[in-house]
Amino acid sequence: MNDSLDALYRDIIMDHFKYPRGTAKLTDPDIGNEGKNPTCGDEIQVAVKLDGEMVEDIFVGCKGCAISVASASMLSEIIKGKSVPEVKHIASIIKAMLKGEELKEQIDLGDLEALRGVKNFPVRIKCALLAWTTLIEGLEAYENRRRASVITTE
Repeated sequence: MNDSLDALYRDIIMDHFKYPRGTAKLTDPDIGNEGKNPTCGDEIQVAVKLDGEMVEDIFVGCKGCAISVASASMLSEIIKGKSVPEVKHIASIIKAMLKGEELKEQIDLGDLEALRGVKNFPVRIKCALLAWTTLIEGLEAYENRRRASVITTE
């Protein structure tokens, strides 16, 4: 990566760290989950309001390092208005990107592209993935409860 691109990526990460998006608390969210990274002390709360299968709104409350806070902020921007399957798909692409795996498809990741260099710092990957892991675990718990509450009569 060239120096000007590195500088741009640093600026994007620092902007999301200093001015995180998605920090407005939600009333009556459908999904809530908390995550912690004991290695460096990052903590996150995620709450999601759904409209059917669409993410209507999201809250991310993150305390931690710049990478963790920036990733959570970027997550809040990219998933709003997306369907749950789209969110899961984006999360799988982010996970692959952060782990340095070859991406099978290219999608517009917006500011999340700034996290691409995290793969060069293995100890920071968990920081960048914390928000995504917390969100996906919350979505899966919600889906499992919803499936468990459906009664089928024959």
